[in-house]
Amino acid sequence: MNAREALAAVPRELFIPDQIFVSNDHGWLVPLRRSEDPERWQQLVAADNAIITRTAFDPTLPAELCDSTTGRGVDATSSSSAPHIMARMIDALELRAGTRVLEIGTGTGYNAAVLAHLLGAENVTSIEIDPAAAEHARRALEKAGYPVRVITGDGEHGHPGSAPYDRIVATAAAHTVPIAWVEQVRPGGVILVPWAPTFHPDWPLCRLVVRPDGTAEGRFVGPSWFMPLRDQRVQPRVMQEAEEKWIKVGRPDSSRYGLTVTPESQYVWLDSPDNPIVC
Repeated sequence: MNAREALAAVPRELFIPDQIFVSNDHGWLVPLRRSEDPERWQQLVAADNAIITRTAFDPTLPAELCDSTTGRGVDATSSSSAPHIMARMIDALELRAGTRVLEIGTGTGYNAAVLAHLLGAENVTSIEIDPAAAEHARRALEKAGYPVRVITGDGEHGHPGSAPYDRIVATAAAHTVPIAWVEQVRPGGVILVPWAPTFHPDWPLCRLVVRPDGTAEGRFVGPSWFMPLRDQRVQPRVMQEAEEKWIKVGRPDSSRYGLTVTPESQYVWLDSPDNPIVC
């Protein structure tokens, strides 16, 4: 069974909260409740797009400028990924029977359920930093028949208690790979992580292979666009400077870039590990 077949077999609506968030005419996020507009809620759940499921006020704005009624100052903090992006990532993991996966960022639990459908719930562990989101995911996974173990905690630390894993997949963007992830994946295993736009505007997806010497290396494999890990947000100024540098070097495709991670350091390179770039 491939990723698309697994996605089709696991109903997304079982994992989406009754309250989601949509953009109003000002581009601000406001709630859409299933009880108030069930038809639109169902249309959004059935579409091949991301769905914003949790929000918070922008901490950089003064409190008097934030208003949950109008959506002013409201930022997305969690979402259900677009199914086509989920399929791309699952395919990039190259899963086989018995593959043991640690998912960083449980969110709604839908991606964990699809992984469990492919591998068995006993082979999937998921970690979520938001306690409310973790509890929602646990309940949804149990109700759907995929009793994945959901850990409430900081995904940057991984979950050493169940290591080693064959795969670690992050569903939040990073600009630095935590060395704990490398340490918790067996040699030959894969780490898949969306990358913040520190060198390329497409938020590219990085696929690393862990080596026996405790390092990891791999290339970027296309756009992904995920919300950042809580402690790895990138300021707009950094994004703008990165895009300007990318334009100056001729707009290389993201697949020309790669990443090398060692216990001491990590760096992005263009075409070859011998050609590191400054991010």
